[in-house]
Amino acid sequence: MRVIISAAGTGGHINPGIAIANKIKEEEPDSEIMFIGTSRGLETDLVPRAGYTLKTLEAYGLKKEISLKNLMNMIKTARSTGLAKKYIKEFKPDVVIGTGGYICGPVFAAATSNKIPSILHESNAYPGKAVKMFAKKATEVLVGFEAAKDRLTMAKKVVVTGTPTKVKKIGLTDTRKNELARELGLNLNLPIVLAFGGSQGAKVINDAIIGMLKEGKISNYQLVWATGQKQFDIIDEELKKYNMDISNLPNCKALPYIYNMEEMYALSDLIIARSGAMTVTELAITCKPAIFIPLPSVGANRQEDNARVAEKLGGAEVILNSDLNSESLSEKLDRLTRDKKLLERMGEKMNSLEIKDVEEKIYREICNVVKK
Repeated sequence: MRVIISAAGTGGHINPGIAIANKIKEEEPDSEIMFIGTSRGLETDLVPRAGYTLKTLEAYGLKKEISLKNLMNMIKTARSTGLAKKYIKEFKPDVVIGTGGYICGPVFAAATSNKIPSILHESNAYPGKAVKMFAKKATEVLVGFEAAKDRLTMAKKVVVTGTPTKVKKIGLTDTRKNELARELGLNLNLPIVLAFGGSQGAKVINDAIIGMLKEGKISNYQLVWATGQKQFDIIDEELKKYNMDISNLPNCKALPYIYNMEEMYALSDLIIARSGAMTVTELAITCKPAIFIPLPSVGANRQEDNARVAEKLGGAEVILNSDLNSESLSEKLDRLTRDKKLLERMGEKMNSLEIKDVEEKIYREICNVVKK
């Protein structure tokens, strides 16, 4: 099978594309797979690191305001369709797959003009305008949440497959639990809360936690806090103003980044995080309740939509970005961590979002489209 995958921008777009590529190679080792992205996003690092060829072109999101920059970006995106056609003509794919980002615009337009079957994967619970536009061109649309189907009525065919992720649910032996607790300075008799805001951290989450530390509000539970690598030193300096040492915080272990996320999910009782599709999928798989702080968006509020799906099921509670502070976060943490049974029930309800055999379902749909 010869496959082109278009993915650009964030890990939430690129990692599902890589997971799909890996599944195709697992099933059909002789397959040829090429990625198309931009020269600006994480794809320039993640795709070559995964062992795949990356071709680039210029694509930009459409913005409402009228400006010379916006006009130039629209022209560059339109011109990129010609380059996408060149890539497709040279590679001769059996199918083109898009996993997100405005890169899908010129690539799907080129695939349609060359009569190449195309598949779009949408990870979020409620697709935005751009996805709806691309969905019209796709042979088939695969979605990560059941809730997405109702908003893609313009698509020819929509199949709920789930979103592929590397994270799996694992169990920790008592020995490993004790080792992790010692490494992190944790007491296994107190609830453990894991807080993170993505690889770069989330300043609003970090600020709320700093406020809680300053006010001495972390007492009935323990916090493992991934600050983000770029923010760790900044937070260190901020805490020093209040005579606090980032390496010796009360009931709190601060880390720049967490590399063993599967183990940390298994160790934790509650998660504080943004609500990107990948994070929600991971928490569904690992049965973890959450306090979601959706990343706000000027356009479609995809993260809030994702969070509300989990909240409606009873698997999470939501604090809007504009409402987050040390007081609002502390109130939810105190209430939730005092009720172990409630957290267990929330974890079970979060797990109801999990879709099994995601990669297998996606691979099967790809094969069906190629055969047709």
